Parts: sequence; structure tokens; C-alpha cells
Amino acid sequence: MDYKAVYEAWLANPYFDEATKAELLSIKDDEKEIEDRFYMDLEFGTAGLRGVIGAGTNRMNIYVVRKTTQGLANYIKKQGGEAKGVAIAYDSRRMSPEFADEAARCLAANGIKAYIFESLRPTPELSFAVRELGCIAGINITASHNPPAYNGYKVYWEDGAQITPPHDSGIMSEVKAVTDYNTVKTMDKDAAIASGNYEIIGADIDDKYMEQLKKQVKHLDAIKEVGDQMKIVYTPLHGTGNIPARRILKEIGFNNVYVVPEQELPDGEFPTVSYPNPEAAEAFELGLKMAKDMEADLVLATDPDADRLGVYVRDKDGEYHSLTGNMSGCLLGEYTISQILARDGKLPEDGALIKTIVTTNMADAIAKNYNIRLIECLTGFKYIGQQILGFENSGKGTYLFGFEESYGCLIGTHARDKDAIVATMALCDAAAYYKTQGKTLWDAMIDMYEKYGYYKDDVKSIGLSGIEGLAKIQSILESLRKNPPKEIGGYKILSARDYKKDEIVDLATGEVKPTGLPNSNVLYYDMTDDAWLCVRPSGTEPKIKFYYGIKGTSLEDADEKSAELGKAVLAMIDAMM
Repeated sequence: MDYKAVYEAWLANPYFDEATKAELLSIKDDEKEIEDRFYMDLEFGTAGLRGVIGAGTNRMNIYVVRKTTQGLANYIKKQGGEAKGVAIAYDSRRMSPEFADEAARCLAANGIKAYIFESLRPTPELSFAVRELGCIAGINITASHNPPAYNGYKVYWEDGAQITPPHDSGIMSEVKAVTDYNTVKTMDKDAAIASGNYEIIGADIDDKYMEQLKKQVKHLDAIKEVGDQMKIVYTPLHGTGNIPARRILKEIGFNNVYVVPEQELPDGEFPTVSYPNPEAAEAFELGLKMAKDMEADLVLATDPDADRLGVYVRDKDGEYHSLTGNMSGCLLGEYTISQILARDGKLPEDGALIKTIVTTNMADAIAKNYNIRLIECLTGFKYIGQQILGFENSGKGTYLFGFEESYGCLIGTHARDKDAIVATMALCDAAAYYKTQGKTLWDAMIDMYEKYGYYKDDVKSIGLSGIEGLAKIQSILESLRKNPPKEIGGYKILSARDYKKDEIVDLATGEVKPTGLPNSNVLYYDMTDDAWLCVRPSGTEPKIKFYYGIKGTSLEDADEKSAELGKAVLAMIDAMM
């Protein structure tokens, strides 16, 4: 059926409630809106769903959530995993509790036990719960840092990581196979609870999660010594981080934690920001004002589902510096690895630092310094989780630290997704330790630059929504694939990686070798002077992203080189638009 026929079918079908039909009737004269809502099913990608909330097949609503859960239930049954159950968490977004409840009732109707959190919880705790409860899968209702109009549905497998091959394609196939909404199973909540297949969870998992985090503290002695001298400003950005972040900091000894009052309570409208993203400067406006008034050491912000952490640190002159995800990731990686070495006198022979392909080359320098393995994987923390699972299954490899440029890292293996709660704890732990050494975190960052080089990384994003936007994104990638550049911004390209073709081409010799990573529509250019550029479509928003990095000789030199390469990247984009 074409989109208009599907629209009419929704209006005629008694399966859909009156509120849904009223919403659809309100757009009856808006052909473009009807097309956008019904020209396709909201795509179940490699981790799940993400889209605008509303009525229609290309929207997030209870019917799409229910149908998706039916597909997941069918896959779980084919894997023989229905007896293990599924853990479900949700964030502070609009419709999150309702979507979580719909998923739980659908699972229960399929004879699969759902363990659903009593109230909102951070993403990493869901990852932890899957493993703690021995579940076959997990569902997290969240759209992370997307604008308020969005919500999402992430699927995890029994290792606690977001789904990877072969489960991602297997679940996708089962979801696509559910074509008739009327065949989707559901049941009344009270009946589901009575059946034993709808269990509410909460405090017990919280306590166990907290205990795992505390095992990652490196210097309780430093916290005891200077913790009360430190002031920390924190904002959960109206999301899930408020209670767990404050709890862990208090329990390990930080007593001067001040929460930004305007952003403390959960609110799916995110009224104080246009975009609840700790990467954005506006997310810190209120926190920075508060911090400057009280001369706080740190300003921390977690995104709505608390898997990513943004940071500002105060130097000895009272100036606040923003740390990008690459900077805070390297700072935490260096601290974690160096303190394991100091504690044990050596690092595991098979120790590994894991990063994604769009993450800073400073990570490579850190791994080389400590003589540990550097593993590079595709964008998406699930691939870091996949590496940890590989270590467990093979008995070879010790996970030391993993991070990605988008403000996410994992310390420890209690979870298999990025964890802003453990990152918050570790950063404050590091700040206390460096304070006992007479240093601020900014001093520690400068020490790293002096040791490894002044790496600077950035990204340019171009939003291209709708059918035309999707086509343009593909056109840009194919244009680059057919006519790869020879140089960008004065940097000569040494090799071109095409992860879709699984090949790396040495431009000087013509030698071709495999990337060694799964198929992905991503292009990467290694350039002279340790510079690089990577082009990929966003996995969460209708955007195409151009990531790039350089290595400078000072902060000023790095800023200048990065700005010049950024201009060259924008010029390249303009030429293709």
C-alpha cells in the first residue's frame, strides 16, 4: 500500500484508539505530514527504534512499540530464551513509562517474564540489570539526548550490551515480519502481574549497582583527605542521573555536591535547554553560573538517560575549561590505567584500551605509552561491549578502559554500555587525587598534552531530514566513494578506508587490505601529520557527520590547525550540497 492507503487504513481500523484517530484526522489536509508519518515503518535499526512521538507507522507510539516487542518476543522464543525474561527501564521523556508498560505487557502475553523498573533509571543500570537478573534481553525506552519530540526503544542482549550480529539482524527480521497490528499480543497489567510475568524491580538492583561502582574507586584515601575541600556542581538535565549520581558521590565521601535546581527534576520537555545534550554549551549555562558564584572545582552534566557525561573544570586562576568527550575520555583512561599500574606494579599482559574509529588518536598514544593493546571498533558503544564479551568467551584479553568521542566511557565491566554515573564518580575521584598532588584536573589535562601531543578533534554535522534528506546523505557518501579526495585542508591523504567495501587503500602504493570490521557505510581518511577525517551518517538523527582531528604543538597551534581543517571540511561539504 502507498502511504495514503496506510493512513486511511489506520483511520478505519477499530484496533487503533480514538485519540490516535483524532490526531490523524487533524492532519487530513496536510499531504506532506501524512506522507512523512506513513511512507515507511519507523526503522528498527541496529540497536532499536528512535523517532518523533506521534501517530503513524513512522512515529514512536504504543502500537509501534507493541509491534516491535512482538517481533523481539518471537526472536527470543526462537532462541529458546523465554524462561530467562527481559529487563525494562525507561527515562524521563514523554511517553517513556507508557512505552515501557506496553512492552512489558506484550512480553507477558507472550509468556516471557518482564522485569520492569518502578521508576526511571539510567541506561547503564539497565545494562547491569540484564546481567544481574540473568535475562535473555533488555529494553530501554530512551532517545538519549535527542530533542523533546523524540523517544526511542533500545534493545540489549544477555551480555548487557546493545544488540550486535547476529542478534541485531535476527531481531530486525522478526520485527519486519510482524505486518498486521491486530496479531500483536498484549494483556491487562493486573492479569500480567497475577501471571507472574510482570515483576516490578527497583531498590535491590540499585544497591547492587552502587556496590559495583564503588569497586572502581581508585583513591578513597585522597577523597577522605580533600573531599570536603571540593565543591561539585551537577545537573542531570531533567533526566535520570539525579538520584544515582548524587548517591554514589555522597557514599564515597563527597559532601559538597550542589545540584542545579532548575534542572534537577525529571521533565520530558527539557524546559531549560533546547537540546538536552552535555556536548552543547547551553546545557552548562545555569551550572556554570552557579559554579562561578561558589568557586566550584567541577561542573558536571549527564544526559537524560545518564550514559554520557559533560564536564567543565576550574583551573588555578579560576577559569573554567570545557572538556570534550575525547578530552575527558583520555583523562579518565590515563587515570584509570595509571592507577591500576601504580596499585599492582604492572598491567595485564593482555590489557586493552578500546576506542571507536571516530575517537581521538590520543588514545593510541596512551595505549602505546603503557604498552597495552589498542583496539579500534565501529562507532557505537555496543561494539566495545562486544569486545568485552569476546575477552570473556575466549579467556584472552583484559578490559582496562573504553570510550568514544561522544562523551561516553565505561570503567569496569559491571555494565556493557557507557556509564555516566561511574564516569561522574571516577572524575571526582581523579580530581581528589590530583588535588592531593597540588594539581587541578586542568593541570592533569595539560600534563597529558605535554606528554602525548596536543590532539584536537571536532565534528561538523549537516541535518538532512525526510525522504529527500536520506537520499542526499547517500548521494554524498557515494560521491566521496567514487571520487575520493587526494588532500583536505593541505593534508595529504595517505590511505582511504571504506568500511562498506571492507577495504583500506594505500594511496601511494595502491595496496588494498581489509578493514577487519563489520560492514558499515562509513568512509575514513588517514592523512599526513596525524590528521584524519571520517564521514558517516548519524545512527540516531537525520544527519551526516564529518569527524576530524589534528595534532598540534600547543593549545593555540592545535586550535588554529583544527579551525583551518574545519573550514576545509565545510568547503568540501558545500561543494557536494
